[in-house]
Amino acid sequence: MSVNQGIIKNATGTVVKKEKTLNDYIKAMDGEIKKALPSVITPERFTRMALTAVRTTPGLAECDPMSFLAAMMSAAQLGLEPNTPLGQAYLLPFKSSKKEKPEVQFQIGYKGLIDLAYRSGEVEIVQAQCVYENDTFECEFGIEPKLRHIPADNNRGELVKVYAMFRTKSGGYGYEVMSVEDIRAHAAKYSKAYSSNFSPWKTSFEEMAKKTVLKRVLKYAPLKSDFMRAVAQDNTVKQELNEDMSAVEPEELSFVDIDGETGEVMDNA
Repeated sequence: MSVNQGIIKNATGTVVKKEKTLNDYIKAMDGEIKKALPSVITPERFTRMALTAVRTTPGLAECDPMSFLAAMMSAAQLGLEPNTPLGQAYLLPFKSSKKEKPEVQFQIGYKGLIDLAYRSGEVEIVQAQCVYENDTFECEFGIEPKLRHIPADNNRGELVKVYAMFRTKSGGYGYEVMSVEDIRAHAAKYSKAYSSNFSPWKTSFEEMAKKTVLKRVLKYAPLKSDFMRAVAQDNTVKQELNEDMSAVEPEELSFVDIDGETGEVMDNA
């Protein structure tokens, strides 16, 4: 869906072109939106969430409308509120080296990932924790694994590690530990959001670090296929609305980097 322009006349009768607003596109796609929305979310609530996300996130208003609506629909179908203090999900603008307009990438937040894991009904406990340099922390793998963490009462120092663990209702468990250095290297390699000014890596590093370790450990948890389909939508850009957004193939795009300090676009594709 491309951005179309409406034809209007100004006070002197001169014909001018007017860019459609996001609200115009939501109205134009009303039928498809209603079909794709889960029963717990009304079109009116969807519209409010969409307009709030645009108002609170710089750059979204300039993005390709269809990629925005697809990202919003992914969040809605998963029952995750995007771009709110809840930290469940994020809609982030990215400039593709192959597209004129920036597009919107859907990301699941740390708290959204935990929520989805609990909803699977298979796990009893899912959590991730930050370890600081003055905490007491012990970790052993092997035949008799061990994980022990006692936070310091005060002056905990700098962040040094992040770990995540799960325990199933049947008693099985697993855990994963990563150093801050490993997390930063992983994010720089795999996350197109890492260098963006709009990235939650810039504003919520600890939560994104927890999410990274959680995604690793939950690969070993006996979770249902619904959970795996939900997680597969993380970090995707889509250009289509569907009653099942997990069935929509994401675009394979080459994004340009955005300097985290200056905001300058660096096209290295």
